[in-house]
Amino acid sequence: MNNYVEYIGYLASFFVLLSFLMKRMTLLRIINVIGCSFFIWYGILLDSVPIIVTNVAIVLVNGYYLILLQRERASSVEK
Repeated sequence: MNNYVEYIGYLASFFVLLSFLMKRMTLLRIINVIGCSFFIWYGILLDSVPIIVTNVAIVLVNGYYLILLQRERASSVEK
């Protein structure tokens, strides 16, 4: 395996781990999306469908909840 592929995997792991250290849910989800995006790239380079599918699903879930958080914030400002 090429060294750069391994580094992408380590970078992905770093961001996912970092996301669990966040107290604010929005920041946790954003950093987790970054980590999962690196994992998607890593999975593509490894030609690993399980890595790709799992992390695409996590990105979609995080995106959904980020949209809900944004809507909640917007509706509380309007009140």
